[in-house]
Amino acid sequence: MGIDVGGTYTKAVAIDDATHEVIGKAEVKTTHDDPRGVAAGVVRSFQNCMKLNNIKPEEVIFVAHSTTQATNALIEGDVATVGVVGISKGGLEGFLAKRQSKLDDIDLGNGKKIKIINEFVKTKNLTKEVANKIVDDLKSKGAQVIVSSMAFGVDDNGPEKLIYEATAEKGIPTTMASDITKLYGLTRRTRTAAINASILPKMMDTANSTEMSIREVGVNVPLMIMRGDGGVMEINEMKKRPVLTMLSGPAASVMGALLYLRASNGIYFEVGGTTTNIGVIKNGRPAIDYSVVGGHPTFVSSLDVRVLGDAGGSMIRANKNGVIDVGPRSAHIAGMEYSVFTDPEKIEGGKVEFFSPKPGDPDDYVAIRLTNGERITITNTCAANALGITKPGDFSYGNVESARKAIKILADYCGTTVDDIATQIMDKAIDKIKPVFESLVEKYKLEKEQMSLVGVGGGAAVLIIYFAKKMGIRYSIPENSEVISSIGVALSMVRDVVERIIPSPTKEDIRCIKAEAFNKAIESGASPETVEIHIEIDQNTSKVTAIATGSTEVKTTDLLKECDEEEARQLAAEDMQISKDETTLLEKTDYFYVFGGKAQKPGQSMPIRILDKKGFIRVQRGSARAEKVKASDYLSVVEKFWEEMADYQSELIARPDFYLCIGARVMDFSAIDLEQLELLMDIEVSDLDPDSEIIVVGANMTVM
Repeated sequence: MGIDVGGTYTKAVAIDDATHEVIGKAEVKTTHDDPRGVAAGVVRSFQNCMKLNNIKPEEVIFVAHSTTQATNALIEGDVATVGVVGISKGGLEGFLAKRQSKLDDIDLGNGKKIKIINEFVKTKNLTKEVANKIVDDLKSKGAQVIVSSMAFGVDDNGPEKLIYEATAEKGIPTTMASDITKLYGLTRRTRTAAINASILPKMMDTANSTEMSIREVGVNVPLMIMRGDGGVMEINEMKKRPVLTMLSGPAASVMGALLYLRASNGIYFEVGGTTTNIGVIKNGRPAIDYSVVGGHPTFVSSLDVRVLGDAGGSMIRANKNGVIDVGPRSAHIAGMEYSVFTDPEKIEGGKVEFFSPKPGDPDDYVAIRLTNGERITITNTCAANALGITKPGDFSYGNVESARKAIKILADYCGTTVDDIATQIMDKAIDKIKPVFESLVEKYKLEKEQMSLVGVGGGAAVLIIYFAKKMGIRYSIPENSEVISSIGVALSMVRDVVERIIPSPTKEDIRCIKAEAFNKAIESGASPETVEIHIEIDQNTSKVTAIATGSTEVKTTDLLKECDEEEARQLAAEDMQISKDETTLLEKTDYFYVFGGKAQKPGQSMPIRILDKKGFIRVQRGSARAEKVKASDYLSVVEKFWEEMADYQSELIARPDFYLCIGARVMDFSAIDLEQLELLMDIEVSDLDPDSEIIVVGANMTVM
């Protein structure tokens, strides 16, 4: 069961573990004002879903929920006062560390702040008695939570732990900076830990309330919480690192889309009533970046999401000359109904009115005053229905006659036609989306031919269909799009990340960071045999990242039907937009098919799709080569592709990206140095039987 906490509704779904079919849905209004906060809505939607669909407590094997609470707490300034204890050795290091660990109040960018109270201690003076005194002093000055942060604490966190233990013994919530991140950068690490600590009390109350309520209805499986980077973690881990749940709502929708769609690369649009979240799926994973809070960079990894006030319920602004803008205010904020969901008979004789939804807003938002005195409004959803963009069966489909009647009232005021006004609305809406889309394509070097748009959320059909046609790009809206976030929560994997600064990492360094990531994933609730680890090395910063993903013990069963070679060929052909006859099986193993595009000369690059035996497209590349080889000989193929596929046309030599199909895993690698590439690959291949089969794929980049 998955529960997604949205700004307006909290939605629960029940999913059959064997077939992944949705077998139940329920929704309630999100309980922002309840004494238990959003936890009340989580439990209510969960209980309703069970009751409405006759689900017994003992049948529930997995429960997870996303939460907007961390984000909302920071937006609303509902945070605790943080006491920060800076720690360092003496001398120049101590002088610098005292300055770098001393934080100003953290401006949350909305007139709200996290209040900070600073203390500093040298390691040579730090004893248990001194730690107790520091904690007491901070508490007396108003600190409600305590952070300990030591210079080079990522290498030795013993002194941080002394403060942590003294604080915990007094029953005060506490955070060690080295527990939040292992990256160097004392100020940023301390700030990230302080942000985490500021929301600890509220998040722990909610977590405990939710967990207790789930237990009261007889469900005794571990409660999992969605992270902002697309994974889930057990509730006890969330209680230590609640800051990781920021942006878990968008993360849930992305994971739902990934699980429902057989595609690897694209831009996803989560279209709600008030906002649209736009982000990237690349090589089957959502794009991740560090979060920024109130303009301050943190070390918290979350989805790289752009949020626009341009969605299904965005109201329009206009004057005598036509439409000026759409959004950011929505019908929900203004407390009005969409015209498209209004009885058409009520709209007869209506008149245009202009108004300001909130104090300080422009006063040219459009309302239609009905003859009965009520006011309704015109939204993007109304325009999409009026133009026939949305169809019966779409969640956002309404009464076309109502939409056109309301828009005609505005069109008459502007001296034009219904279709003209509706088109103006849609054009204004996508004009806001286009620059965001183009910046993401550029940032992540997406290949247009391999890319599709993925629409999720209740308003997906309103914006994505029109935008896709304008841009000439494929799109899809998955089944159950309106509850895709809840589905994503229910089906998400456990995820954890370890990051280190390691100049010139050795094979032993890589093994150590992999082992740490493996152990953290298990702590977060993953079953050991399911954990897979992906390593990334940033040449510019010497940052090594280990990303561990795995399933919980109850979710390791996978009974989805396998597809045969011909079914896989059809899927690959459709994705490459060519016929089955033009689609060639290049290589296959017990776990994967690799198909190429139109037959070309041997050795030449071509479009390639790697599909697993469930029919999911794991890799989409427009210019690639593939070769199956024994594990003992794989390096010879890598070296051949490295040289033969190099692009010498630019100032820098562009080397190919690589994928290795090893057993049931597809692993991707990229490096600017062949020695480093071979180091990363050898970590994965060295333990294999020399006669094991590996498919090596090299791919060149072709951008829009």
